[in-house]
Amino acid sequence: MPPVTTLNPLDFAAIGPELFLIASALVLLMIGVFRGESSARLITFLALGVFVITLGLVVSSPHGEAGSVFGGLMVVDGFGRFMKALVMVGSALSLLVGYDFFEREKIAKFEYPVIMIISTIGMFVMISANNLITLYVGLELQSLSLYIIAASHRDNMKSTEAGLKYFVLGALSSGMLLYGASLIYGFCGTTSFDGIEEIISAGGPAPIGVIVGLVFLIAGLAFKISAVPFHMWTPDVYEGSPTPITTFFAVAPKLAAMALIVRVLIGPFGAIIAQWQQVIVFIALASMFLGSLAAINQTNIKRLMAYSSIGHMGYALVGLAAGKAGGVQGILIYLAIYIAMTLATFGCILAMRRQGQQVERISDLAGLSRNNPSMALALAACMFSMAGVPPLAGFWAKFYVFMAAIDSGLYTLAVVGILTSVIGAFYYLRIIKIMYFDEPAPGFEPVRGNISLVIGLGAGFTALFIFWPGPLVVSASAAASALLGQ
Repeated sequence: MPPVTTLNPLDFAAIGPELFLIASALVLLMIGVFRGESSARLITFLALGVFVITLGLVVSSPHGEAGSVFGGLMVVDGFGRFMKALVMVGSALSLLVGYDFFEREKIAKFEYPVIMIISTIGMFVMISANNLITLYVGLELQSLSLYIIAASHRDNMKSTEAGLKYFVLGALSSGMLLYGASLIYGFCGTTSFDGIEEIISAGGPAPIGVIVGLVFLIAGLAFKISAVPFHMWTPDVYEGSPTPITTFFAVAPKLAAMALIVRVLIGPFGAIIAQWQQVIVFIALASMFLGSLAAINQTNIKRLMAYSSIGHMGYALVGLAAGKAGGVQGILIYLAIYIAMTLATFGCILAMRRQGQQVERISDLAGLSRNNPSMALALAACMFSMAGVPPLAGFWAKFYVFMAAIDSGLYTLAVVGILTSVIGAFYYLRIIKIMYFDEPAPGFEPVRGNISLVIGLGAGFTALFIFWPGPLVVSASAAASALLGQ
């Protein structure tokens, strides 16, 4: 008989944030069921409180050495804490910035914040996964929740189409991931990351079946960050989903998926970096090129942000291709800055409202500097930052990942990344030109308080990062060292 694994009460203490989220989701669901749709506002604010408390639990958790829990199914370490904190910030601000939209469109449902919490639980499991089975459970818990909320505006054809496309392509990616995981299990005889690492590091060439399985595993995970060539769902889902949900898609799930990719490749497969590095280099190059070129002709700002996010994930993957602590640190810094830029930009998109209707054309921003100078300034700061213009935060995000690539001898990758940044600057600067130099279009409605708060926080962080980068840089360095066991 197989050995019986006894549960340690300390294991439950180690996943306190996850348990709190699970209990909160159940309680909020019960409140919504018994109070009906009139409870949407109450549950939204309670969910915000849940996210804030969870962030506190994550930040205040013991910062000792990394350790596995539940028989090695999950791992608790500094890298996981850092990424969970970023996910919490992204989820909370996405919920905060979007609630007024649902009320104005009369589609406010109590299920939306509950599903966001459930999706966040899946993200936490992904970030802490230490086993192929845990990896898949967390990934599907997150993904199934996202499929639902993508199609949450049931009376809107685009929203329904977005949910269907996301589901069909997501199922395809899950199949690829499972096939890869089964190959790895078949050739290694274990699903544990620690066991896989031990077998691969034992010496000698890795079995060809493990390499093929890893390629399929990377393909399944690349879909979740919309990296090329698994990006095809992104523009349609971004455009079709309600804008607050698009905001959520653009931040939290991508952070969790990127954390999972980093943990899988740097951890159990770190000894065969020569095999997976070339795959990551190709995906990074393709994502940077497509993100820079495909966005040029876009007229819808949400589709433009979709291609922009594809490019940003390519830049983040440059740090992963480096395969060292400096590269992981660069990824973490990049993702933290990406959250700020993206949330502020989508806050401005949510503020694009005219005569009671949401508008999404880039041309609707014409003359914004004269109608709403503060919003134009915030959006301009985000556009300059995304283009990588110094001294804004986006420049430093790219600086860290490119320097990591150079330190690892990936000179071509760094040079191509810089060139694609220059190409991509065109469509960011075009938005600034439209806001400041085109003839003014009719003004937008006054910006709501919570949207102004998120725009201010994101744009402020982006503009002022250079004056106080130390906390983020030091925290990212510590998280990277924890992942690599240094």
